[in-house]
Amino acid sequence: MSGNLFATFQSRFPADRSKPFIIVPGGPTLSYADLEGRSAQFAHVLVGSGVKPGDRVAVQVDKSPEAIFVYLACLRAGAVLLPLNTAYQPEELEFFLSDAAPSAVICQPARETQLAGIVAKTGIGAALLTLGTDGSGSLIDKAAGQSPDFATIDRTGSEVASILYSSGTTGRPKGAMMSHDNLAANAQTLHSLWGWQPDDVLLHALPIFHTHGLFVATNCVLLNGSAMIFCAKFDAEQVLDLLPQASVFMGVPTFYTRLLASPRLNPETCRNMRLFISGSAPLLSETFNDFASRTGHTILERYGMTEGGMFTSNPLVGARKAGTVGPALPDMDVRITDDNGNVLPQGEVGGIEVKGPNVFIGYWNMPEKTKAEFTADGFFKTGDVGVIDEDGYVSIVGRAKDLIISGGYNVYPKEVEDFIDRMDGVVESAVVGMPHPDFGEAGLAIIVAEKGRELSEPAMLADLKGRLANYKVPKRMVFVPELPRNAMGKVQKNVLRDTYAEMWKASL
Repeated sequence: MSGNLFATFQSRFPADRSKPFIIVPGGPTLSYADLEGRSAQFAHVLVGSGVKPGDRVAVQVDKSPEAIFVYLACLRAGAVLLPLNTAYQPEELEFFLSDAAPSAVICQPARETQLAGIVAKTGIGAALLTLGTDGSGSLIDKAAGQSPDFATIDRTGSEVASILYSSGTTGRPKGAMMSHDNLAANAQTLHSLWGWQPDDVLLHALPIFHTHGLFVATNCVLLNGSAMIFCAKFDAEQVLDLLPQASVFMGVPTFYTRLLASPRLNPETCRNMRLFISGSAPLLSETFNDFASRTGHTILERYGMTEGGMFTSNPLVGARKAGTVGPALPDMDVRITDDNGNVLPQGEVGGIEVKGPNVFIGYWNMPEKTKAEFTADGFFKTGDVGVIDEDGYVSIVGRAKDLIISGGYNVYPKEVEDFIDRMDGVVESAVVGMPHPDFGEAGLAIIVAEKGRELSEPAMLADLKGRLANYKVPKRMVFVPELPRNAMGKVQKNVLRDTYAEMWKASL
């Protein structure tokens, strides 16, 4: 069989292709026959637009069933999907398109002029297509006359299926290359480990421009040949309305805190649920315990990242420990090392390193960075700090790279600091993550202004919101004469976190 991930999925589709694949609340139900026909039509459009096997296709569109069909069309055409957060602003998009040089860009109709300008500025010569959630757009128009049959292009499993960008600690985003085999291996492991049943229905309320919603959730459904209820976004009241129709739910911790805020969350609401899964950010023990008390269900927490999907998971059957992300997946090796790369014994805290068939094949156009992030024996250095207990359960205790996870999204302070430091009147800045009851963490910017200058927090935040995705923008700013530094001149972010801990709590 072809190494193309789509062929793997298709081999697991139900024999009766009329069975539902995507159920849109208040909208249509789309079958597996619709999946095959529409993804084929979209693949024809991509090929007709000049997309060749191995070419990148950048996609910045709102969540919709058609967006999933675009993902599958890219697989079928042998192209490399480049999903982009809909919150990205022009400066960010210019970098992504320049770096990845896609041969096609699919965007929201309202951003067509903006993206056309960026495509022209970068000189990549990409075909520009539009896709709206209301069935509008040039992609839909061009697909209307295409055949619903398409011979999926053979790919070897080692070839790239997707590039997912995450911001780098140096300010330059990194594109993690995920192969067909990487994605297939993780989907197959999770499908087995989480005990997917033929009649399972996933309630999908995650975004589909990153690993959690696009690959972990959707790929499990595709491999199971079952249905998912497809919400345009997370809304706690809508999710509570739909839970009785579902059996599996995946969310970030913020989803669970918002569900707990509703008096409607109770065992009756969850009567048909088999499994609640949490990831993308640490789940507080309080949330874990409160949810179990309110619903009778124990949340299954797991751990992974853009560079490989899932690495560990609490068990389907067995103890799910609050504050842990469970043991390594069956096909994964997870170890803890010190700063010199020496493997530490059980119970000692150090850097988390992982190795397995789902770990990415490298960073796009960054061979030196790729080499630096892997050990000589093939382990990927995650940058997270953790510990493994006597039962093999992993706990994440920190992040070596100052990563902030806000509402399930990764925010790298250096990228935000670079934008702030370029603003008029700013000498320098430091961004730190502070505890937040809704988002888990949120950014606080500590800023040194030019002597004699008075800077406006509201004006600066508004300016940043026009330049950065909203989730990256700090929630607050404070202005100081100077930043604390150690003897080597490095900013002491731990001092900043301690200094402003109470102020931040008071402002929430």
